[in-house]
Amino acid sequence: MNQPQRDAYDYTHLGQGVAQTDQNVVLRKTYGLLGLSFIPCLAGAFVGMQFNFVSLFSNYWLSIIAFFAFFYGMCFAIEKNRYSNVGAALLMVFTFGLGFMLGPILQLSSTFSNGGQLVALAAAMTAGVFLVMAVVARRTNVNMNGLGRFLMVGAVVLMVGVVANLFLKLPVLSLTLAAAFVIFSSLLIMWQIRTVIDGGETSHISAALTIFISLYNIFTSLLQILLALSGRE
Repeated sequence: MNQPQRDAYDYTHLGQGVAQTDQNVVLRKTYGLLGLSFIPCLAGAFVGMQFNFVSLFSNYWLSIIAFFAFFYGMCFAIEKNRYSNVGAALLMVFTFGLGFMLGPILQLSSTFSNGGQLVALAAAMTAGVFLVMAVVARRTNVNMNGLGRFLMVGAVVLMVGVVANLFLKLPVLSLTLAAAFVIFSSLLIMWQIRTVIDGGETSHISAALTIFISLYNIFTSLLQILLALSGRE
């Protein structure tokens, strides 16, 4: 069997003088690429604040279709190039796009007197979740196969809920889904990091993609909850 071509650049040189397993190298490169991915995301968010993603399209449903087409299309393209620099470049484009799509919720936050504080709090809480899950992933003895199956079922349930709420538009369901995404994405981060450590994931690009999407979901979900708890719709 032909081995996949691996020409992805090593984004960090930390720990070069220390003997490491292949798994540790993949994890180190995952963290390095993940850190870089936030640069285009922040740039996209800044640009997105100047525009309204929904207003760029003729109607609400067209914007929803555009979002899902971009999201799943880019995920597919990145996974197809998961061992090459093309995949890393596509990841940067993907994170810029997701940052751009933060425009509406960031614009909404700016209308709150404490909007900046809420955004900062959501970001800090997201960082905290990541650090906790990263530590737990290194120390846990949880069966990752069982957790993986649970997450697969959870992903299906969440997607059904998201699609349903596109039609129902119920505030209570939106907040329930947001809380569920925080829990689901936190577990997914732990699962992905542990899978890398155990040697079940050999592409730092795929691992960085999964963790970035999880962090993005946690941040947007926490911000949605914080905005709702602030007392305004």
